[in-house]
Amino acid sequence: MAEILSVPRQVLHQQVAVRLRQRIVEGAIAPGAKLNERELAEQLQVSRTPLREAIKMLAAEGLVELLPNRGAVAAQLSPQDVADTFEVIAGLEEQSGALAAERIADAELAEIRALHYEMLAAYTRRDLSTYYRLNAQIHDRINAAARNPVLTRTYRQVNARLQALRFRSNFDERKWQRAVAEHDAMVERLAARDAAGMRALMRQHLEHKRDAVLEQMNAGTLAMAARG
Repeated sequence: MAEILSVPRQVLHQQVAVRLRQRIVEGAIAPGAKLNERELAEQLQVSRTPLREAIKMLAAEGLVELLPNRGAVAAQLSPQDVADTFEVIAGLEEQSGALAAERIADAELAEIRALHYEMLAAYTRRDLSTYYRLNAQIHDRINAAARNPVLTRTYRQVNARLQALRFRSNFDERKWQRAVAEHDAMVERLAARDAAGMRALMRQHLEHKRDAVLEQMNAGTLAMAARG
C-alpha cells in the first residue's frame, strides 16, 4: 500500500480507484455488494475523502451504483442488461476492428503483437489477473488504432460496465482457450489489413463472451433455485 500513500494528494483518489476497480472486476467485491467505506478505507490505508472520490469515479464508469438509503454498491446487471450491453459493445468492437485493420500503423501493430505474446505467457501460467489486464490493453489498442475519438469515448463508456463480466467469462477453461485462439486470429487479420475479416472476428469474439456470461448467470440462478 506504500505506493498509494506516497503519491501526490491530487491523484490519490485515482490510485484508489485503480485498486477498487480491480477488486470489483476480479470479484473480490461481489456484484450487488455494498461498499463499506470504513472497511475499504482500512484495507487501502486511505482516508474516506479519496475513497469517496474513487467511488464517484467508478459510479461514472458504471461499475458502482449509488443508491438512495443504501449508499454505494457494486453494479449488478440482469441477464437482459447483459444481452443488451453486449449487443452494443459487439457493434463498437467490430467497427473498431475494421477501422483498425485499415488504419493501423506498423508500430501500433508491433505493440499489439508484443502485448499478445505477454498475454499468452500469462495464459500459460493461468495467471488470469495479468492475462485480463493485458487482454484489455489489446482491445484498447485496437480501438485506438481505429483513429476515431467518438468511437473511443463511446467504447470506453459501454465497456466499463462489462469489465467484471468479461473477466469472469474466462473461468471456463474451454472458453478461455477459445478466446486465446480468437486473439491469435486478431493479430493475424490486423497484420493482413483484413478489415472484413476483423469485423466478423470481433463480433464473434464478443458474442462468445456474451454467451459465456449468460451461461454462468443461468447456472448460478439454477444453483440458487436448487438450494431454495
